Amino acid sequence: MKISRVFTAVLAMLMTVAAGLIFGSGAAVAGPKPTVVLVHGAFADATSWDGVAADLRSRGYRVVVPDNPLRGPAYDASVIEKTVADIDGPVVLVGHSYGGAVITNVHDPKVQSLVYIAAFGPVEGEPVQITIDPIRFPGSQLLPPALGLRIVDDPHAIGGKNVDGYVTDEYFHSVFAQDVSDETAATMLAHQKSAALWANLELGGPPSWANTPSWYLVAGEDRVIPASAQRFMANRMGANTSELPTSHASLVSQPGAVADVIVAAAHG
Repeated sequence: MKISRVFTAVLAMLMTVAAGLIFGSGAAVAGPKPTVVLVHGAFADATSWDGVAADLRSRGYRVVVPDNPLRGPAYDASVIEKTVADIDGPVVLVGHSYGGAVITNVHDPKVQSLVYIAAFGPVEGEPVQITIDPIRFPGSQLLPPALGLRIVDDPHAIGGKNVDGYVTDEYFHSVFAQDVSDETAATMLAHQKSAALWANLELGGPPSWANTPSWYLVAGEDRVIPASAQRFMANRMGANTSELPTSHASLVSQPGAVADVIVAAAHG
């Protein structure tokens, strides 16, 4: 009888240990959550991601929001690559608008997925300007007088000067972010960063989306990059695609929905 009780106790202990190993190995396979790197686009700075970053952090994600110089895809991608290189573990790389052209030129094996938010996703040898061709994709309102030009100091340019584009004050709200409040639009305008014209004309390199799973969130009411152009690029890259009826600034007007797409990419 005593032997039987001992045998039963040992068997129960072994079953408990086995169960722990099974469930423990399952948790180990899941691994840590990836770090999310948010790359802003032209006519914005890192604060444009504030709402999305706060949402993701509340869900337990580590979020990094680097400054995008807005000088050209190759140079800007090299800056973002340095950010990614300093991160341990897998990365979800997210780009808004011109930031999509930047992440398309970032190549690092730690990047497990790419997310495009109303963003450019060029093929090799294609400048982003082509993908807002008004004949194929009519509807962009980012034209003079909404688009202004100015000479800026730029240590990366020949002669230390460059020609930058920006959205003029009187058109910023109606063209760039028509679905946010006046107060929010004023804050965004105060944080606007101009972008080198060359950034729209530089030829892209081999696209990272060609061998990395990608997600694309189309802004259906976009007045900067027409939704038809966004759908074209998303289809071309074979991205997991969804759509919201938002302005170009969906990351500001709908941060929770944008965060949902990023979380889907993290799980994917």
